[in-house]
Amino acid sequence: MRNASSRLSFGLASLVAVSATLFSTMTFGANDPASASRTVDPGAIRVLLSADPETTMAATMNGTIQSLGVTLGQTISKGRPLVQMDCAEPRARLGMADAELAGARETLTAKSALRKLDAVGDMELNLAKSAADRAAAAVSLARTQVGYCTVAAPFSGRVARVYVRAHESVNAGAPLLDLVSDGPLKLRLNVPSRMLRDLRIGSPFNINVTETGKSYTAKVSAINARVDAVAQSIEIEGRLTAPAAELLPGMSGVAQFQQTR
Repeated sequence: MRNASSRLSFGLASLVAVSATLFSTMTFGANDPASASRTVDPGAIRVLLSADPETTMAATMNGTIQSLGVTLGQTISKGRPLVQMDCAEPRARLGMADAELAGARETLTAKSALRKLDAVGDMELNLAKSAADRAAAAVSLARTQVGYCTVAAPFSGRVARVYVRAHESVNAGAPLLDLVSDGPLKLRLNVPSRMLRDLRIGSPFNINVTETGKSYTAKVSAINARVDAVAQSIEIEGRLTAPAAELLPGMSGVAQFQQTR
């Protein structure tokens, strides 16, 4: 009976030892730096895809948004109205300026006729001319302010973000929406400065985009005029050699350059 109990205890102890060894081996493999380095390359050259151009449309006047004619992701053509502000007050100012200009011109016409009869002097005529010029400038200013009521697309593209809603009051300079071009994407990346000896405008390279899992060919289109002395890197830009409809601004990947000796 004592021998059977001893054999059972020895078997349990052996099983625990084997399990502990197996667990230790699995844990070491998961935390092995060499294994992690095979999946994530710390020396990889990261590349960011960005729209060219892209901009944040901002309000050019204080007021209330009368209508918002865009939605997230919508395709927009150049010159299309995006945001319409309440324009009652600027239009009223324009009407006042037009009336003042009409009166100033009538006064100038009368003064000119009187000057021919020597009924007024040159000074009065010149003052009438100045008043008419000021009124014309006021009309021009009022028309410009009326133009601020409509925010139009400066280029064709897509809406990437909408910051406001209809009937919301905003101040001048407040962001309204982000617009990104639907044209060719720009590739932005930082490469080690030692690569400058081989880099030229037009130098080819490949990019592997994470989101699509595909590889694309590109060429260097611009090289920065200054090296980052701290990081020992330089910023460059590139363009795809062929359009790819599945690529979107904000995607990223890894760039691969041909190694030269």
